[in-house]
Amino acid sequence: MKLKTLFIIFIAALVSSCGLFGGKDGKGRKGESSRTTGWEYNAEETGNIPFLSEYEQEAGPGLTFVQGGTFSMGRVEQDVMYKWDNHPRRVTVASFYMDETEVSNQDYREYTHWLARVYPGDGTKHKAALPDSSTWRKELAYNEPYVTNYFRHPAYNEYPVVGVSWNQAEAYCKWRTDRVNEQILVDKGILQHDNAQSGQNIYTSDTYQVGLYQGTDGEDPVTNPDGSTRRVKIEDGIMLPKYRLPTEAEWEYAAYGLTENTDGELLTDRKIYPWNGAYLREDSRKEKGNMKANFVRGRGDMMGMAGALNDNADISAPVFSYDPNDYGLYCMSGNVNEWVSDVYRSMSFNDVDEFNPFRGNVITENRRDQNGTLMRNEYGELIKDTIAGMDQRNFNDGDPNSQIIEGTSWADFQDKKTDGMYIQDENGNFTSLINDNVRVYKGGSWKDRPYWLVPGTRRYLEQTKAQNDIGFRCAMVRVGSPEGL
Repeated sequence: MKLKTLFIIFIAALVSSCGLFGGKDGKGRKGESSRTTGWEYNAEETGNIPFLSEYEQEAGPGLTFVQGGTFSMGRVEQDVMYKWDNHPRRVTVASFYMDETEVSNQDYREYTHWLARVYPGDGTKHKAALPDSSTWRKELAYNEPYVTNYFRHPAYNEYPVVGVSWNQAEAYCKWRTDRVNEQILVDKGILQHDNAQSGQNIYTSDTYQVGLYQGTDGEDPVTNPDGSTRRVKIEDGIMLPKYRLPTEAEWEYAAYGLTENTDGELLTDRKIYPWNGAYLREDSRKEKGNMKANFVRGRGDMMGMAGALNDNADISAPVFSYDPNDYGLYCMSGNVNEWVSDVYRSMSFNDVDEFNPFRGNVITENRRDQNGTLMRNEYGELIKDTIAGMDQRNFNDGDPNSQIIEGTSWADFQDKKTDGMYIQDENGNFTSLINDNVRVYKGGSWKDRPYWLVPGTRRYLEQTKAQNDIGFRCAMVRVGSPEGL
């Protein structure tokens, strides 16, 4: 009996010494001292070595977690347009967050309201952010009520914002990042809301962290061991990463939502649409025959017969309409098309990486004056300069293997870039839309046929243009483990 007791004590001591029961807090690491030096973290006597244990990212407002993985990106049915720009390729997408709905008119009006309030004397900036309501106009259709009402009337609050260019969508993402992080700092008592901020003293996440935003401390600012206050740093893990447009791969991966179509690591059923099966109508008894998305069923048929409006929408529908997919995302097919961040190339599927595929990287750095001081524009935003050679939108898209220059050997040309790859007229203007400022949009819309509801299909438009059937939703990177390990 004594031997058995001694044996149990020995095993317990051995397991504990190996760390299998975790550290002092039972969370796998001590969280109090360094495994490298043994020095205590966050202690004045050891120099306040910073350490934050077991950080877990929280989803920002409006976002839903999308666990990453591998999938076949691209065509899942016949390429009826014969563009051959979406042939299948297996890729892996890292975990990320995505808006559960398209950005609504109400969401976007918060942005334009803020601009009008903070820059009251700058009508140009406010006007530049407004959706282009004239996209509703048609020469032979009575659409003027939408020109006046769609963005502004409360009846359309929960409808997706349309008439926004890719550039405007990008600006909204940047604004949203700043407002969300500002609210986080206010909620934690680090800052107070400053409704009088204006001019160059505007809160942005960048200017706050480098000490240029002069706000008012809250009741619980971040303090140093000596009692002085300091700015929140990235090491604190308090502020969220940037809101942004999703990449094309992220958007397509999220749209399919294959989480319920697997058996272990095997994909049991591929999808044509964000739902299972090849049908566009509900098959449940209660909803039998109703449409699964908002689209055009045939020439002149936008919503069905009176008394039986199958998709119950003549134009777009409220953003929470129809059933969400397996990731909880609404309207990933139909309703409105959505901008993604990628620059369009027909051969992207041959060119991009297998992990997080994306074309459109432009690497920047903060501009400084001759004294090394960070420079801001008139709106208080840090000025960014593209690092030489780091505009990668046309990477390998103008090399000797892709040139079409006739006559003398194109391999001798020193300045090889996109301009030499696509046919131009005698004035040097592109005769196609293929350039570094053309972006992909996906998803199909209220005025599209079912073919465009397939997430693997893709179209493109210049990033400065807008349409009455293109909106967007935001995404955010997931930091750390793909599933919270």
